Amino acid sequence: MNIGVGTYPRRRATVRPEAVAFEFEGTTHTYGEVADRVDRLAQALRERGLRPGDRVAYLGFNHPALLETFFAANLAGATAVLVNPRLAPAEAEFIVDDSGAAFLVYGADQEASVRRIAAGEKAPHLLSVEGTGGPGEEYEAVLASASGEPVDADVADDDVALIMYTSGTTGHPKGAMLTHRNLTFQYLNAFTGTDLRQDEVMLSVAPLFHIAGLNMTTIPTFMMGGRIIIHRAFRPQAVLDEIARSQVTGAFMVPAMLDLLAQHPGFDEADLSSLRSVMVGGSPLPERSIRLWQDRGVKIVQGFGMTETAPGVCLLEASDALSHAGTAGRPHFFSEVRVVDPVTGDDVPDGTAGEVWACGPQVMKGYWGRDDATAAALEGGWYRTGDIAVRDADGYFTIKDRIKDMYISGGENVYPAEVENALLALKGVAEAAVIGVPDDRWGESGRAYVVLDAGTHTDADTLRAELVERLAKYKVPRDVCLVDELPRTSTGKIRKNVLREATGA
Repeated sequence: MNIGVGTYPRRRATVRPEAVAFEFEGTTHTYGEVADRVDRLAQALRERGLRPGDRVAYLGFNHPALLETFFAANLAGATAVLVNPRLAPAEAEFIVDDSGAAFLVYGADQEASVRRIAAGEKAPHLLSVEGTGGPGEEYEAVLASASGEPVDADVADDDVALIMYTSGTTGHPKGAMLTHRNLTFQYLNAFTGTDLRQDEVMLSVAPLFHIAGLNMTTIPTFMMGGRIIIHRAFRPQAVLDEIARSQVTGAFMVPAMLDLLAQHPGFDEADLSSLRSVMVGGSPLPERSIRLWQDRGVKIVQGFGMTETAPGVCLLEASDALSHAGTAGRPHFFSEVRVVDPVTGDDVPDGTAGEVWACGPQVMKGYWGRDDATAAALEGGWYRTGDIAVRDADGYFTIKDRIKDMYISGGENVYPAEVENALLALKGVAEAAVIGVPDDRWGESGRAYVVLDAGTHTDADTLRAELVERLAKYKVPRDVCLVDELPRTSTGKIRKNVLREATGA
């Protein structure tokens, strides 16, 4: 019996086919229609040569086709690869190539990346979602011509359902492999930790190509049979209007989104009466933000996790939002969490800082094609998160720092090594170091310290402009500081702690 995630549309359609599943820019699809479209897409992919175990990539912003591709790939026994459309063309090309995707479904605004990918030696079969004359077949035409016969595939719990790439600490991202079993238990974590209901009206405005927006709210709502309203991107006025018009009951957002909504001129008069709760992830919400939303009758649920854990590690339930503000909460229902000495691997006492290790059926199988990275990250079934935390006597975890120097800007993980490599590739740059600094709008943003080659004449604005061609905009440092030298240890390692202390970061 195939109980993989690809069967979810047909299973939900069997229960209530007439219920609305997706709303998107004036178009609605019932669960029965979604099941038919997923069957058709899976058949079409098979007719074009898709084999079990192949990868099917999706490159684009939020759209029903992203979810249809996710389900259809898995229904056919393949693996979905969701690619961040905010990446520069070279970055997107790397992920598609690295995953070995046999098919690439893409949005209309991704033509620059897709044309670059199409020119490669191992170009995937292309499907254009919104049919604007880009390369490949037109998505809707493919569905219309395909057979709607049910798809029968031999899918095992341990087969990889989803590969989602995380920014690499060495300049290249790694693909976290999540199996059908991983995802199933993650959805159970979501059900047991949140107040999802069958009459849910979920606003999917956070990126579905990131793990939390997909797996904490959207897919669990689909399984419950709720209505999912998909926004292509986040726009504060559109979100406030949608909540009032559609009587939205829930959403996932990062703290920057909540702040932008609260600062919007229409917030005080906005009708939020239907909004039961908002799931928040990316970084802890300050107490003032929690109070602001609770005063409007909206419960705040905060989560801590990462792509490798699908993402559930810890959850701060709504009832604890104020009494334990600033913590990451307690472990999810199917999660086990330790705080250990990162050198010895021994548990440290409560109140002592250590590295967070997580274990559970939702923890990834490993990194795609990276046996060495998998071995370094997984130890005896435990995932070494690289985050430093303290657990108190009541079992609440407070995240203190990130071992790997990662910072989070507007909900996006940014790894300094990747940005530093891009800087060092620029003509005239001799040395570079990047740190995260506080940012009132985005939570954190990058600050780069750059040493130029002798005789080079350039300025910070020019360097930032050149980086825009190489990196996604959210990775480009807000500030670039030209300096004569970088502080280093006796072995030549850059002392980033000195840079942080100098900036107060």
